[in-house]
Amino acid sequence: MSTHAKRERLLLADLLEAAGPDATTLCEGWNARDLAAHVVVRERRPDAAGGQLLGPLRNRLERVQGEYVAKPYEELIQLIRTGPPRMSPFGIKQLDEAANTVEFYVHAEDVRRAQPDWTPRELDKVFSNALWARLEKGARMMGRRSPAGLVLRRPDGQTAVAHRGSPVVTVTGEPGELLLFVLGRQEAARVEVEGDKEAVDKVQRSKLGM
Repeated sequence: MSTHAKRERLLLADLLEAAGPDATTLCEGWNARDLAAHVVVRERRPDAAGGQLLGPLRNRLERVQGEYVAKPYEELIQLIRTGPPRMSPFGIKQLDEAANTVEFYVHAEDVRRAQPDWTPRELDKVFSNALWARLEKGARMMGRRSPAGLVLRRPDGQTAVAHRGSPVVTVTGEPGELLLFVLGRQEAARVEVEGDKEAVDKVQRSKLGM
């Protein structure tokens, strides 16, 4: 049975291929080639990928990222499609699902929503619930940089507190849209934002995300 992560992986590869290497993305400063290289390095070069979190490894990450950016674009797409190397922990289905479902979903939307003719993608209930489960678990980490209290709410009323504080800003939307919002894609997320006007403005402009 195909997992959410595997489905989103293949969709991301298709979107990157269709967009072309020079297409813009929602990732500031990155075109489609840069994004594809990031995905491959994250999966295949753990010796460098740690630079996303650890300062001492940042120079190594930038160097390795540059090496992959220089590879043929078609090769990067194929590496994304075929998945991690055999001995990679990402090759374990459960870990792949836990670590990559949100990663690939968000990056697929980074490609889609940067294009002028993009249209909303309707997610099935099972996938939406899977995204919500991950959002609930990671909300505090994702929202830790919020300049105000931040509550994420589904249309059915389920909520997750992303940041404690006052005043409180409440963001309402489907799980996929909430993930995009709290991971720094506020302008592209289709949500309703309520609260004190100044606090809302600060949250909308802030660098949310991990």
